[in-house]
Amino acid sequence: MGIWSCLGTDKLSVAESLRLGRSGIGVEPERIGYGYQSSLTGIVAQPTLKGLLHRRLRAGLSEEAEYAFMASREAFAEAGIDEDFLLKNEVGVIFGNDSSAKPVIEAANIMMEKHDSQLLGSGLIFQSMNSTVNMNLSTIFHLRGINFTVSAACASGSHSIGLAYLLIKQGLQDIVLCGGAQEVNYFSMSTFDALGAFSKRMDEPQKASRPFDRDRDGLIPSGGAAALVLEDRESAIRRGANILAEVVGYGFSSNGGGISQPSDDGCVLAMSRAMEDAGCKPSDIDYVNAHATSTLQGDMFEAMALGRLFHDEHALISSTKGMTGHECWMAGASEAVYSVLMMQGGFVAPNLNFENPDEYSEKLNIATKTVQTEVNTVLSNSFGFGGTNSALVITKHVD
Repeated sequence: MGIWSCLGTDKLSVAESLRLGRSGIGVEPERIGYGYQSSLTGIVAQPTLKGLLHRRLRAGLSEEAEYAFMASREAFAEAGIDEDFLLKNEVGVIFGNDSSAKPVIEAANIMMEKHDSQLLGSGLIFQSMNSTVNMNLSTIFHLRGINFTVSAACASGSHSIGLAYLLIKQGLQDIVLCGGAQEVNYFSMSTFDALGAFSKRMDEPQKASRPFDRDRDGLIPSGGAAALVLEDRESAIRRGANILAEVVGYGFSSNGGGISQPSDDGCVLAMSRAMEDAGCKPSDIDYVNAHATSTLQGDMFEAMALGRLFHDEHALISSTKGMTGHECWMAGASEAVYSVLMMQGGFVAPNLNFENPDEYSEKLNIATKTVQTEVNTVLSNSFGFGGTNSALVITKHVD
């Protein structure tokens, strides 16, 4: 696995943030000057790629592709996969990404000012396409297997893992690099701000994201990238790879309703399918990483769904978005990484700022602080605009 997020820029620092319940949310004053109602955002470090990549390769990288390169680099290193292996073996790539706003706006500004397309340069086309992450990673790492982007709103990263899992189960690929990436620049999120979707608790940034809390007033935009190397079990054992966990279930559904309308039925169907695929039931789940983004409707419908499946069950529930904000297109992948880090560390990270339950969340077994406990089986939820739902079941690897 590899991770580049507001909680840290490698697995070690991110695991520490999760254990300590340390928020990565802050303010970016420039957003107010640009016209935002809220200046809140996840604070994500910008990687330094000079010295790591030739400038010709750097030219085509969008912001989110830079994050994805750093996360993928870490994931391949942990997987024991080097350039020589990649040149000799077929490895695929499926990444979740649903926007690349900044280069589009930069290109439009140049055209408006100069009225000459020859001044745009070749890099902007590769930065601005929705497939920017895949095309760059496949070029940089010499990936010659499956190669496409999943654009499924805030379920993109989760679906990328699910699709890689299905391809490997079907014997069509042995190894797939999968994950999700999200740009953090303010160009990318103004339309969400226009909807009034963001919290305005700018005086208390680290208390602003309040998943499941009665007094939540909106989500916090965030981003970065998460990468996972999924591999057929026999292939991994044959290579002597260090197996971290196993993806054993994938479930999906579509609500079929309003474009921004959540559905507890859709959530239940995706979760139930994932557990059925994994051959488990709610009583087998130790931890649920909830999608809950800190919005009134989204949290409510997910809480209703979780209540239907997990009422009176032992599973602990938390939304790591209380620490990270909503990492959008990368969230399903980053939360899979966060869940495995908890599994490895023997703890469940807290649902920050859950102080006053509402009538739906009061029925849930929400972890309000870090809980030291064995985590063997995780259910990770991701839901997005357009009614797309994805759920993954991940288990601890047993030799």
